[in-house]
Amino acid sequence: MAEIRHKMIVLDAADLEAESAFWAGFLGGTVEKSNRWHNIWVDGDWQLGIQLAPNHVPPDWPDGTPQQLHLDFYVDDLDAAHAEVVALGARLLKAAEDRSTPSGFQVYADPAGHPFCLCWLPPRS
Repeated sequence: MAEIRHKMIVLDAADLEAESAFWAGFLGGTVEKSNRWHNIWVDGDWQLGIQLAPNHVPPDWPDGTPQQLHLDFYVDDLDAAHAEVVALGARLLKAAEDRSTPSGFQVYADPAGHPFCLCWLPPRS
């Protein structure tokens, strides 16, 4: 079996600038650009790729075009994370029904329409 040197997720987007700026902002990284591809680097590691897809059609989750994948981010402060992603250009798709539960999630869309979740778990003991 061949050695896998690097694993990453690649998102398609019609607007490379908006998509890569969103993810670099949220992940606390930087963007390395080429014509049809942007790399998101965080703490010296290549974390995410954004590929130009001029005809990209975002999923219309949960009622329309199905999602192809989604990302989950577990946060300590949902309010702060919500404010940050919305300021960066995300849209809230589905708010948590009960934020007082020990675990849960809210669903968002990034600027290209890719769904992702901000999730919470009980604090570690």
